[in-house]
Amino acid sequence: MFKRRDRRPIWRIVLEALWPKGGWGRAVRYIRLRLNRLPDPPHRIARGIFAGVFTTFTPFYGLHFVTAAAIAWVMRGNILASILATFFGNPLTYVPIGVAAMKTGYWLLGLNHRGPHEEHHGSLVSKFFKAGDDLWHNLWSVVTGHQVDWTNLRIFYDEVFYPYMIGGIIPGIITATICYYISLPVITAFQNRRKGAIKAKLAELKAQKAAKAEAKAQKGQKPEGNAP
Repeated sequence: MFKRRDRRPIWRIVLEALWPKGGWGRAVRYIRLRLNRLPDPPHRIARGIFAGVFTTFTPFYGLHFVTAAAIAWVMRGNILASILATFFGNPLTYVPIGVAAMKTGYWLLGLNHRGPHEEHHGSLVSKFFKAGDDLWHNLWSVVTGHQVDWTNLRIFYDEVFYPYMIGGIIPGIITATICYYISLPVITAFQNRRKGAIKAKLAELKAQKAAKAEAKAQKGQKPEGNAP
């Protein structure tokens, strides 16, 4: 029932994930429109935006929606706004976000910019693949009974995940705060303009109703005036 009628090939799915239909500009406009129309006070929506943008600087990929919603709940922000704001992280921004978080993390932790034992453990990409291999191997070890080895996962945690998590806090707070103070007056102005348009529409409908009532009353008085 919920399947697409036009089955997309794999290459098209990947391409649209990197560049959505209509471009990222259209996607941004759609998200902005949805944020502006949320039925909540501007400060709660702005808090949700803060939570969502901050979440994109965390290494919890695959859990960004859950993380953003939890932070928004703690901040008493709009949860739907926080989920929409996680789209701040996309294929166009994940690279600069990752670079900023990693560099800040290595600086805060006093690590070499290449990472400890970089010469022995390989590049960042190889650490991802080796950690994935370890995870897959250890999961299969439950069935096969082979010895479990967490070496590459430990290296990944020490040299990638933990520096990323620590380093993403400062740039995440800075970026999320900027987005908060930009979005708050924009959402406030949009809601005020929308309220004004609704009031004007209600006033117009009320005037039309009064005019119809007056016309009906005048029509009902005419026979009495023409009576002998």
